[in-house]
Amino acid sequence: MATNEDPVIIERSGAVATVILNRPDRLNALNRPMWPLLSQAFAALSADSDVRVIVLRGAGKAFSPGADISEFQSERPTSGGARNYGVVMDAAYEAIRRTPQPVVARIQGPCTGAGLVLALLCDLRIGDTSVRMGSPVARIGLAMPAPEFSVLVEAMGRHAALALVLEAKVLEAEAAAAAGLLDRVVDPKHLDVELDETLKRMLAGAPLVHRAHKALARRLADPAPLTEDEVAASYVLFDSADYREGFRAFLEKRRPDFHGA
Repeated sequence: MATNEDPVIIERSGAVATVILNRPDRLNALNRPMWPLLSQAFAALSADSDVRVIVLRGAGKAFSPGADISEFQSERPTSGGARNYGVVMDAAYEAIRRTPQPVVARIQGPCTGAGLVLALLCDLRIGDTSVRMGSPVARIGLAMPAPEFSVLVEAMGRHAALALVLEAKVLEAEAAAAAGLLDRVVDPKHLDVELDETLKRMLAGAPLVHRAHKALARRLADPAPLTEDEVAASYVLFDSADYREGFRAFLEKRRPDFHGA
């Protein structure tokens, strides 16, 4: 059973699960024990059909400034150690990437380095005006490993991502939104209100539709043309019970009751 001392916590509220980075005394800097816990959390939630939306957030007033630099000397003293550590990190990234449910990042304060990568792997990013986003790794003499930098390039485009790391810039919230790193920015006192309203809108939709759109968006990031089978698969929800419920509810002027079937 998770406790308040655990570095990664899962909370549940109905169909919403929240994964919390829980090292507020370190602004939720990511240490080695957290990575497999993140992998396990997202793998477990991915397999839970009762979970329709997942929120990723940090405890306290920060999302995460990235990897805990105090570990670098012991955990990543050389390229070999860094690669071994990277395998553990990459597994967590892949667990988030493969989560079929929509994932929403709730962001405050620093969101840099590996913390930025975690946020960019989410499907929606909502932050307040305290947010600071970037990856100033050049200041400590390291380059973003390929799996992490590819996430940044996909989010910003090659030129913008390169400019961000070359200048080691940390963007304030509005600039981060303009660069495509945040989907919306709100006043700090409205952050949870905005999150709740976003979750309500998402939960009002059919869960199979959200999963289908997320999977298709990921597939379309691959430049390879869609196969005939893939195009045909995009129509399968017309055979679902939720589709029949949805159009009947519309015609009957009532709210649909979706069950994910």
